[in-house]
Amino acid sequence: MKTAMKTPLKIGLLTSLYLSQGLPFGFFTQALPVLLRKQGLSLPAIGLTHLLALPWALKFLWAPVMDRYGSEKLGRRRGYILPLQVLSAALLLGLALPEGTVSVTTLLVAVLLVNLLAATQDVATDGLAVDLLEPKELGWGNGVQVAGYRVGMILGGGLMLILFDALGWRPTLLSLGLLLLVATVPVALFREPPSPAPRGEHVRMGRWLGESLLYWVRRPGAGTWFTLLVLFKAGEHLATGMLRTFLVDEGLSLSQVGWMLGFVGFTTGLLGALVGGALVNRLGQRRALLVFGTLQAGAVLLYALAAKGATSLPVLAIVCGVEHLTSGMATAALFTVMMDICRPEHAASDYTVQASLVVLATGGAAAVSGFSAQTLGYAWHFTLAAALCAAAVAWVALTFHPPRTLVSGGQPEVS
Repeated sequence: MKTAMKTPLKIGLLTSLYLSQGLPFGFFTQALPVLLRKQGLSLPAIGLTHLLALPWALKFLWAPVMDRYGSEKLGRRRGYILPLQVLSAALLLGLALPEGTVSVTTLLVAVLLVNLLAATQDVATDGLAVDLLEPKELGWGNGVQVAGYRVGMILGGGLMLILFDALGWRPTLLSLGLLLLVATVPVALFREPPSPAPRGEHVRMGRWLGESLLYWVRRPGAGTWFTLLVLFKAGEHLATGMLRTFLVDEGLSLSQVGWMLGFVGFTTGLLGALVGGALVNRLGQRRALLVFGTLQAGAVLLYALAAKGATSLPVLAIVCGVEHLTSGMATAALFTVMMDICRPEHAASDYTVQASLVVLATGGAAAVSGFSAQTLGYAWHFTLAAALCAAAVAWVALTFHPPRTLVSGGQPEVS
């Protein structure tokens, strides 16, 4: 049941929630590889740290539980979001307590725990987004989702790198934890409208989970759709899994990498997500996936061209900006389709199954990126990634044929 909440208020709330998820994730996925490379870790070892994001791929296992059970006092979705976000902030602030930099082992364990908390929160946040957004708001809502998440990642990655270079470990982690607490304020003030979860005391949780997964197994064309989800962002993440180490190996300092990801990435990524979200309905879902996917493939190829020749900071900034712009557009289009085909009564579960598959594909691509870059060299590694992006566009052209107007709960035609 949709609420009478005004669109700007919905957008503001969702922006703060997705930004909250991006803050710690950005630090661990963007800043951490740079710091590890500065300490001399190999490309394969750095690539394998992406496996710590495994909770994002497995969250579909507990999503049905969160769809079925929720707090009547705090709200069906808010009852999960608020405590999980506070716990994440507490964990980040706890990392700032020891004198000096914490050990690599402690840091990696913290990465895994924060990913578990954030992935669980994401299930409830996605369910809340589906609950709140009207069909006409989905494009803008998903654009803001991608934009908010990217802003959080850039602040957590780029800005924190600059702070780390200037101030050291403790002020950086304190700033990150405090930023997350500030981003908690909107959801703390939000009063979620009643939205009773589907219940049935005779239904066991195992059966509930099984039925949620069986829905996708039995859905016509699900295999083809899942293949699209696997391919569409894998190539880009194969490339960006080694982007930070590429910038370090090109001789950029921590502050320069932070500026590259912070200012350039923030501006273009935000613009791309908002433009992409705004244009999805106007272009149509199929055309948006084709156009934005093609632009994404071309942008990744620019990394290969930059790696082959003599590079300068302005050239790298332009290439980085173009890639963030097109990636934001492509992601907004994909997320809009994913959200649009969810069943309202199983919104968190349906969206999470799809999102988990995307994360599994992108995380796997990022995990092997170090082996690819070390074996092929940066130029051919980025070329391979661009080819994978192009293959995804071809798959969309061959298989994705949605109705002209795809209403919530509708099914795209895939063959």
